[in-house]
Amino acid sequence: MVLEKKYELVKRIRESINNVFVGKEDVVELVLICLLSGGHVLLEDVPGVGKTTLAKTLAKTIGCTMGRVQFTPDTMPSDIVGMSIYNMKTGEFEHRDGVIMNQIVLADEINRTSPKTQASLLEAMAEGQVTVDGEIYPLPEPFMVIATQNPVEFLGTYPLPEAQMDRFMMRLSIGYQERNQEIRMAKQFLTGKTVESLNSVCTCEEIKELVQEVVQVEVKDPIIGYVEDMVELTRQEKAFVYGVSPRGMLALLRAAQAKAFLEQRNYVKPDDVKGVAKAVLLHRLILTGEARMRKTDAEALLHSIIIKTKVPV
Repeated sequence: MVLEKKYELVKRIRESINNVFVGKEDVVELVLICLLSGGHVLLEDVPGVGKTTLAKTLAKTIGCTMGRVQFTPDTMPSDIVGMSIYNMKTGEFEHRDGVIMNQIVLADEINRTSPKTQASLLEAMAEGQVTVDGEIYPLPEPFMVIATQNPVEFLGTYPLPEAQMDRFMMRLSIGYQERNQEIRMAKQFLTGKTVESLNSVCTCEEIKELVQEVVQVEVKDPIIGYVEDMVELTRQEKAFVYGVSPRGMLALLRAAQAKAFLEQRNYVKPDDVKGVAKAVLLHRLILTGEARMRKTDAEALLHSIIIKTKVPV
């Protein structure tokens, strides 16, 4: 597929999603950046703003298989990664796939399940494989976890540990639509224009080609140094328990490549880094107890770091 056709394909994907998921083009762009970067996304918002709809719309648009698991306190790791079941006819154990063997996995209300079950996602998200009874099973490509959680309910929830949060490339908040957008959404609903009415605009193979194209986007040494300076400033900030991890730095670089690709460029600019920095870095930064007592705003602090980082010429 020539480059111009790839750009046109990305445009069709965005338009298809935006036709159903109304009024949040910026969120859709960031989710597409995660997809094309091989990353995972955590959607954290109040109920009913379209977190599940966004995941289903994405899967339907790009023609990928989708699995959904509604996390509850009694959800087991085997529900996620699968299990081995003894077959009495053959006298052998047979592997039964879990929901993780889909290309798009919607982990609904991930903070409602136990830490043990949450941890079952770690290997899959980091290495693209799962281990069941000593056997390694590679996951399909492309593979993406879209997890959701409700930030305002704490009863019966298990906050995600830092190691799990670091596996997500981005944490996003959708928010409410504007008045005219909600009216448009209501009209579409009443006329039957829903996720189920969508047709795929591409194949999984084409998505894999786009992912490879993102990897080829050029990142020059000054841009790498710019990202490193930004990450180092988060580590020097005393209001944070610790700064951004090396994994976070690599995620920022890859996301900047995908951002440049969506802008139809084959090289990364500082503006690409700035455009994704908050979504990639903020959830990796934990305020100290003293900073929380002072009611320090982590987002504002990160914003000042981004502004403070010297932009390469």
